[in-house]
Amino acid sequence: MTESKPVTMEQIAALAGVSTITVSRALRDSPSVTPATRERIKTLAEAAGYRFNHHARNLRLRRSHMVAVMLEMQPDTDRPMTDAYPLQLLGGITQELTSRGYSVLLSALQSPGQGMAASADGLILLGQGANGSAVKSAAAMGLPMVVWGAEHGRGDSVVVGGDNAHGGACAAERLITLQRRELLFLGDVRHAEIRDRQQGFAKTLKKAGLKTQTLTPAAFTFGAGFTAVQAHLANLGRGGKAPDGLFAASDLLAMGAVRAFTDAGLAVPDAVSVIGYDDSPAAQSFAPPLTSVRQDWHHGGVLLARKVLDLIGGQDAASEIMPTELVVRAT
Repeated sequence: MTESKPVTMEQIAALAGVSTITVSRALRDSPSVTPATRERIKTLAEAAGYRFNHHARNLRLRRSHMVAVMLEMQPDTDRPMTDAYPLQLLGGITQELTSRGYSVLLSALQSPGQGMAASADGLILLGQGANGSAVKSAAAMGLPMVVWGAEHGRGDSVVVGGDNAHGGACAAERLITLQRRELLFLGDVRHAEIRDRQQGFAKTLKKAGLKTQTLTPAAFTFGAGFTAVQAHLANLGRGGKAPDGLFAASDLLAMGAVRAFTDAGLAVPDAVSVIGYDDSPAAQSFAPPLTSVRQDWHHGGVLLARKVLDLIGGQDAASEIMPTELVVRAT
C-alpha cells in the first residue's frame, strides 16, 4: 500500500479561500488573523489531516535569534552576487539585525523546510520571482516573512520596495522632454516590480500620445539586454523605424542595450537615449555614464529587518514603498 502524501499549507489555503501566508499565521495564532478566521482554518486543517510541525514551532518560540535571508535571484557570471544588488540590501539588513542581537543566515531560495532556515525566527525574501513563485515557495515554510519587491494582490505579504510606477513615469517624462518618439521598454513583466515600472512608463507616454513596445530579455544581465535589443534591431526590416529611446528595467539591461545600439551604428545619446534602473555604481562609471532611476537599497534593507523583527515579536507590520528619483547623466 502506498503512503498518501501529507497535506500542505497550500492545500489548506485553497480550501479556506485565503493565502498560504494567512494559513501560516493562523496556525501560529498570529494576532494579525481574526479569531474567527483562525478557528475556521484550524478546523479545516484538522479535518484534512494536516500535521502541524509542533517541534519547529517550539524551536521558534524558544527563539534562535537568527533571521534567514533568501535570494530569489540565480547567480550568473554576468550578474554576480557581488553586485550592488543584493549587497547593498544585505548591508542594511545585517546592520539592523546585528545591532538588535540577531544573526543572519544567507542562502538561495530552497525547498520549504529544508536546511537551517527552517529553525530561523523569521525570513526575509529578496525577490518575488516570476508570477510571485518565490513568495509562494518561501511562505510554505511558515515563518514570519517580509519580502523585497512590489506590493500587489491581496496584501497578505509584508513588502518593502521602491515606487516602481513612479520610477517608470520619471523615465517616460525624461524621454518626452528629449522629444523621443520611437520608444522601447526592456524587461520581464512577469516580475511584479518590472510590471510596475513598465506600467508607469506606458501610462505616462499614453498621456503624451505615445506608445512603447516591450522587449523581454532572457535574464537580468548585460548579455540578455544586448541580445534582446540586437534581435529587435535585426528584425526591423525595410521601412521599420529604429528606436530613439529605451527604458530598461535594470542598469545591467540598459548597459547591454547601449552596446547593442552602438554596434548597430546608433550612437548613444545622439541617435537614441537610454535610461536604466537602480542607479548602481556600475551605471555611474559606465561609458557614457548611464541615466538611471535611483532607489535606496541600504535603507530598504534596514526596513526589511525592522519589519521582520516586528512580526517575530508578534506586532503588526505594514508594507512600505520608498520614493524613487531619476538621476540624469549622459545617456
